[in-house]
Amino acid sequence: MLITPLRRTLGRALPLLLTVFAPLAYAEEQTLDTGVSAWMMTATALVICMCLPGLALFYGGMLRAKNMLSVFTQCLGAAGVIGVLWVIYGYSLVIDTTGMVAGEFNLHSFVGGLERVMLAGLKADSLVLGMPEGVFITFQLSFAIITPALIAGAFAERMKFVAAVVFMALWFTFVYAPMAHMVWGGPGALMHNWGALDFAGGTAVHINSGVAALAACVMLGKRKGYPHTAMKPHNLPLAMTGAALLWVGWFGFNVGSVAGVSNLSGVTMLATQLGACAGIVGWMLIEMIKTGRASALGLASGALAGLVGITPACAYVGPGGALAIGLLTGMGCFLAVTHLKQRLGYDDSLDVFGLHGVGGIIGAILTGVFCAPSLGGYVEGSEVVTQVWAQIKSVAFTFVYCFAVSWVILKVVDLIIGLRVAEEDEEIGLDLAEHNERAYSV
Repeated sequence: MLITPLRRTLGRALPLLLTVFAPLAYAEEQTLDTGVSAWMMTATALVICMCLPGLALFYGGMLRAKNMLSVFTQCLGAAGVIGVLWVIYGYSLVIDTTGMVAGEFNLHSFVGGLERVMLAGLKADSLVLGMPEGVFITFQLSFAIITPALIAGAFAERMKFVAAVVFMALWFTFVYAPMAHMVWGGPGALMHNWGALDFAGGTAVHINSGVAALAACVMLGKRKGYPHTAMKPHNLPLAMTGAALLWVGWFGFNVGSVAGVSNLSGVTMLATQLGACAGIVGWMLIEMIKTGRASALGLASGALAGLVGITPACAYVGPGGALAIGLLTGMGCFLAVTHLKQRLGYDDSLDVFGLHGVGGIIGAILTGVFCAPSLGGYVEGSEVVTQVWAQIKSVAFTFVYCFAVSWVILKVVDLIIGLRVAEEDEEIGLDLAEHNERAYSV
């Protein structure tokens, strides 16, 4: 009896949520909502914590000790540069809807305009969806920071610091900002016109970063000694701590995307948690079948796989759908990490493509299945075949666009700066060679 009222509430809320990242037209009579504002400031802090220290610890703990600090410096360097670029033009490229027309395709279906360059029009009392616009801007910035940082795990232990930062800055400009606009730009944006569903970033964040990671590790080539030399994680407790911080921060990522507190917040929070739990079970089951035991790193990876998979779906699917998506994503990512990578022969240092790319693809497509009311979903009028086709189109476009543009950016950076460190620098480790620092005293 409670399901029908909830679906009605969600049916009214979903049209707003499809444009929640692009509220360009300010309501004439907005009032400050202190509850919404407080939650969104908290959600922003949680997403920032996902990157630093969460992602950096997760990645750093899985690297060899001689490269522990390098991933921290790459994440911090990229965060600083992207924060500056966000103010100069990034925010405008993502949210400016000038020239967009619902149902029509034009240049602005792919990238926003420049009406908000240098945050033009921002005032101390500017409000968006009941919160200060400054909070909204910072929340979006936290997404812009963590997405390119995810890519760093693919080229870990062999890319120059300067090349990594320049690549991530260019990638943010030509890949992330346009993709975020295409997904969340509202009526007239590419994915919106197609009817694709991506609540919190299955395509714009996870497939996007995962595909860029694949391009980067293919272009850079394998690490010295890979796969014959053992390259085991140097500190699994640090990696597990980072994974736990990512899990906690994910509630800011997904539930924060509701942009307020409502019945939808409960739906999104529950789906996020169930996706993580089911991801653990999916990875654990197949790992035990394959190897006879469950590993600590495997369980952490399963949780993150489930979180990746549920990200695009978290506001659209019921508990059963969340469990199914988490379970299947956990299994699929295990196979990608343990079989697909070996079969294709690429060296993705920390399995960014295997977790984020493959997990994002599975989650995005399954969103189209389990959003249907007949399967417990909350998108009224959704038909599985039609919605899955829209999801497949969004996945295919993201894959092709991201891989092609990422490849070009990498080529340009390689020609100008050079991507890879010298062989002797790789041998002694990037911490000492690139930064003259050590993670641990000896």
